[in-house]
This record gives sequence, C-alpha cells and structure tokens, in this order.
Amino acid sequence: MRHRASERGDATVETVLAVPVLLFLIMVVIQAGLWFHGAQVVEAAAQEGALAGRVESGSSAAAEERARQFVLKLSPSIAATAEVHASRSADSTRVVVSGRVQQLIPGLPLTVRGVAEAPTERFREDR
Repeated sequence: MRHRASERGDATVETVLAVPVLLFLIMVVIQAGLWFHGAQVVEAAAQEGALAGRVESGSSAAAEERARQFVLKLSPSIAATAEVHASRSADSTRVVVSGRVQQLIPGLPLTVRGVAEAPTERFREDR
C-alpha cells in the first residue's frame, strides 16, 4: 500500500492532538472519583458526629470532635480544609461537615458537604 506525499505525518499530527484530549478525559474521570469519595467521607463523618451528639450525655462539642476525627482518619487531605459545625437542641442534633477535595485538574476546586440530623435522646419518666 502506497501513501501519498500529502498524507505523510498525518498519524503524528493525529496522535499529538488525540493524546492530550485522552489524558484530560482520564483526569476528569479520576477527579470525579475523588469528588465522589470525598462526598461519601463527609456524609459519613456528619452521621458519626450526629450519633455522638444525640446521646443523652452528648454535646455539640463531642459531635464536632467525633466528626473531625472521622474525617482525619479516612481522608487527611479533606481534613486539612474541613469545617465542622454542630448544633444540639432538646429535640434534634445537627452536624454539617464540609471540605475541599484533592485537586487533580488545575483551576477546578471542588467542595463537598455532608449534613446529618438525628433526634436527641432524652430521658422521659413513665406517666
């Protein structure tokens, strides 16, 4: 099979154009996986914090500490930017955890947020 002189170098040009696009798509898939993992981590941390804060002897400070420790254990990169806020009332305990996901694609900062709310336990006497 003979190639025409005008087709010389076409494969090189196509490769030079296709490889960066392919690498970018791979980076997007990996970044999406990091975002999904981060979203799961902060959601689980918020639930852990709510469980710690909702017990009768619990407090909002205990809820915040439990959520922080959970994020630190599972994802130190998110823990570096994590913000944890907990509130506890007589009726419910609410924990909000947010943080930034590790950035793979330059210029694309992604923040994840998890919220958990649970009824606060309290002792009620028999009537």
